[in-house]
Amino acid sequence: MLKEFKEFIMRGNVVDMAVGIIIGAAFGAIVTSLVNDVIMPPIGLLLGNVDFANLFILLKEGTPGKPYASLADAQAAGAVTINYGTFINSVIAFLIVAFVIFLLIRNINRLRREAEEELAAEPTTQECPFCRSTIPLGAVRCAYCTSQLPLG
Repeated sequence: MLKEFKEFIMRGNVVDMAVGIIIGAAFGAIVTSLVNDVIMPPIGLLLGNVDFANLFILLKEGTPGKPYASLADAQAAGAVTINYGTFINSVIAFLIVAFVIFLLIRNINRLRREAEEELAAEPTTQECPFCRSTIPLGAVRCAYCTSQLPLG
């Protein structure tokens, strides 16, 4: 069983997937910081000094009672809240990650198409100089007339 597990882990696609997950988690942390620390503060400033991380709906007061200056104060008091500001930040972070992945996949597909077009543009056949039949490019003898083909 350990041998099978080792074979499974050492397969290339499992290792590639693990690397992708690790890089994705690091990229997610960067995007979260970008949203929380760079994008949302100017948007909040434009909307009248709104801090999206502190937008919440109070469902049940904690002790001590309200008013709570921030989400952290409400949570420290044990209040039950719906944190829609944090949700907005998460949605924006998701949209950024999804857009970046879209751009990445789009470029990979473009490069793949270009490579396929280059391969398709290269000739794969030649004409036999003796019988004028179409034969593979690397052939040394014609499959139709069996003539020895000149090299080069």
